[in-house]
Amino acid sequence: MRIDKYLKVSRLIKRRTMAKEVAEQGRITVNGQTVKAGANVKVGDEISIRFGQKIVTVTVDRLEESTRKDEAATLYTLVKEESLRDEQSEI
Repeated sequence: MRIDKYLKVSRLIKRRTMAKEVAEQGRITVNGQTVKAGANVKVGDEISIRFGQKIVTVTVDRLEESTRKDEAATLYTLVKEESLRDEQSEI
C-alpha cells in the first residue's frame, strides 16, 4: 500500500493530499529512509513523521483499504512521540 494512502486510512494524517505534501517535503521516513508519497509500506515497517516541532514514530500492524474512524488506531502501534523543542533547548 502507498504511504500516502496508509497515512490517510490510519488517520495519522487526515487527508491523502496532505500526506503527499508532507512526503514531498521529506518529512516522512520508513525504516530510516526518507520516502516519497508513492513508496510502499508493509506490515512491520517503522514510519516516522515530523509534524512541526514533534516526531511521531509508529510500526505498521495491519494494512486495510478503508477502516472506520474508531478502528483506525488498530492499524499501527505508537513507538514514540518526541518533541524537537526539548532537543533544541539542550544545545
